[in-house]
Amino acid sequence: MVRSMQPRIVPRDEHGISRKQISPNALRTLYRLRDNGFTAYLVGGCVRDLLMGRTPKDFDIATDAVPGQIKRLFRNCRLIGRRFRLAHLHFQDEVLEVSTFRALAPPEEPEGEEAEPDGRPPRHVKDEDGMVLRDNVFGTPEEDARRRDFTINALAYNIADFSVIDYCNGLSDLEQRLIRPIGDPAVRFTEDPVRMIRAVRFAGSHGLTIEPATWEILCSLAPTITRAAPARLYEEMLKLFLLGAARPVFGLLASSGLSAALFPEPHRWLAGGADRLTVLESNLECLDRLCRSALTPAPALFLAALFGPGLEEETLARHREGVPHQQAMDAACSRFLGEIAGTVTIPGRIGGQLRRILALQPSLHRMPPRRPAALAARPDFADAIAYLLMTTKTRQENRTALAWWQAYIQSPPGTGPETPAEKVPGKRRRRRRRRGRPAGQTAAPEDGSQEP
Repeated sequence: MVRSMQPRIVPRDEHGISRKQISPNALRTLYRLRDNGFTAYLVGGCVRDLLMGRTPKDFDIATDAVPGQIKRLFRNCRLIGRRFRLAHLHFQDEVLEVSTFRALAPPEEPEGEEAEPDGRPPRHVKDEDGMVLRDNVFGTPEEDARRRDFTINALAYNIADFSVIDYCNGLSDLEQRLIRPIGDPAVRFTEDPVRMIRAVRFAGSHGLTIEPATWEILCSLAPTITRAAPARLYEEMLKLFLLGAARPVFGLLASSGLSAALFPEPHRWLAGGADRLTVLESNLECLDRLCRSALTPAPALFLAALFGPGLEEETLARHREGVPHQQAMDAACSRFLGEIAGTVTIPGRIGGQLRRILALQPSLHRMPPRRPAALAARPDFADAIAYLLMTTKTRQENRTALAWWQAYIQSPPGTGPETPAEKVPGKRRRRRRRRGRPAGQTAAPEDGSQEP
């Protein structure tokens, strides 16, 4: 049993967090919980980011109010989750996540999904390997802090006195820019394998270092990442690659062994030569530039950046064997999506967009293009152009095509680069047949005058 300890409490005048930096919806939620007699903290990554001078992506709240009480206090509340019971508060411009302080699970609690004595589902369940399947045992703020993944994510901001509360030496690790799990890293990564991905993401996106002993354990447990739910891993992939740190994050994924477990065949493709890694890193750098310019890339564009080069090579190999290009591309994408589905569930709609982005490339490379207006009207045209930009910078080819399309996009209608006349869809105008003249009738003079 973990011995209780006094937290480090940093008063308002000794930290840099201001209420002006906090979402107004989060402030209203904190105040309503406090005014109704509940303890309410900002918790997790938002406190970490505020202390680092970064703008949080979202604001999470923890309280001693149980889910039912939260729902009664907020009309915009929706209770979700089976593994962790959470309250989502839906506002016009954001969704806030409110959780109840969780307790440390008793070590003597039996494993399995045996029901509670009153017939309700069990509140805490682990599988035979130690991965947490359900965790709805409520506890104290200290217990809740110790249930979190890393020390730097266990900090809390108390709305009652505007102080920062630290139960796990997170402030010290934040000053040293260290990522350290709370407790035994092997146990923590076994309880939830996704924590390994989160460690890599924070290291890449925040410029932090994973503590050396933790890194060794993470590398040894990397193959177990496949135990996490495929749908959850897809959501984690979006966070990994669409928040502006795709290139450094991928380097950590590769060196830890996580990328080999998540994407076995693309990992084998990368092993085919150093030039392939250069192509991939250049694509990911393009993604990061888009994010830094406040243009969030579409999920399908991230998939094209990461997996497109390998799929294009496979398509070309099939095409050389006599398979039509479109059919070869469809076969390559179908095989890839089918293979990866066992690890990461890519929604069918996103997979279809990936297919179309890659299928549009030959039409964009053709100079002069055929029916450019029709191509530009396609829903995936913008992402296809973004991928063309990536491949042009990486491979130093198709520069003429990229310049042509950039001029076409930026020019007003009718003033862009000259192209062959486009066929307008619709019925072809039928030519009117001349009627034959009656026998003996002569043709009218060419000047239009009439003979006497």
